[in-house]
Amino acid sequence: MELSVLPLFATRMVAGLLVCLASLAATAQEKAPYLVVLGIAQDGGFPQAGCQKKCCRERHGGPVEGPSCLAIVDPQTSQRWLLECTPQFPQQLARLNEICPAEGGLGIDGIFLTHAHIGHYAGLVHLGREVMGANNVPVHVMPRMKSFLQDNGPWSQLVKLENIRLQELRSERTVRLNQRLSVTPILVPHRDEFSETVAYLITGPKRSVLFLPDIDKWERWETKIEDLIAEVDIAYLDATFFDNAELPGRDMAQIPHPFVVESIQRFGALSAGDRKKIRFIHLNHTNPALNPRSKAVDRVEEAGMAVAATGERVEL
Repeated sequence: MELSVLPLFATRMVAGLLVCLASLAATAQEKAPYLVVLGIAQDGGFPQAGCQKKCCRERHGGPVEGPSCLAIVDPQTSQRWLLECTPQFPQQLARLNEICPAEGGLGIDGIFLTHAHIGHYAGLVHLGREVMGANNVPVHVMPRMKSFLQDNGPWSQLVKLENIRLQELRSERTVRLNQRLSVTPILVPHRDEFSETVAYLITGPKRSVLFLPDIDKWERWETKIEDLIAEVDIAYLDATFFDNAELPGRDMAQIPHPFVVESIQRFGALSAGDRKKIRFIHLNHTNPALNPRSKAVDRVEEAGMAVAATGERVEL
């Protein structure tokens, strides 16, 4: 009789242990830091103001897609950071609050800006006294971007009234957010009328992410993009325009970006694992890949890549 009881007891003990381990794993996952996408469009969002073309006309009154923006969240410390502060900052902050409610005040522990094109920093106005009256929100910027904000209104007022506190970055010098998370800026070539342009490498305990929403052309960069893709787990890459025929009558050389078709061709030589890391982001309102049911998206997915989606998360 004792022999029959022992196996039963052991089975129950193992089952209980498995339940306990599963619970601990679930708790650990809940506390894991993560990145969440708050927008995937180009600076003007989608639909874009003043656009009467089919691309936007059919979307008016429908769902709005915000300019490219990411958030980094650490549930363990209740900290949150933004990568970009777009013209749709109010809506994107509201979305972030739905995903991870702030415990008090603004609930933003810092903002990292890539450059001084309007869709990437104009949301800072909402931190001023006319709206939120924020208090010393750290805004991480490269040296020229720092001077631009300090020396030009209305941004200079945000600095003077201490709504924001500018934190100067250096390319490839890592900023520690906390014990688990870090961010590293990397200079990239772009139309730098007012500031430098950077990409960001976000590193967590388990995964790393590259955020590169704006660059002129891959071949104009001394860094080989394939090397960076190989080093990270996810790469959010510039997909402003799908191809050269997207803006009839415009000289595309004046607004250089890697066309999605160029990136598909270039990255086609990568392994399936590396191609799977690629998420295209920063899509102009004319980009057909904004429509998830389009042939453009089919082409991206057939190449083993993907278009980023607002709301998607990456555990770090």
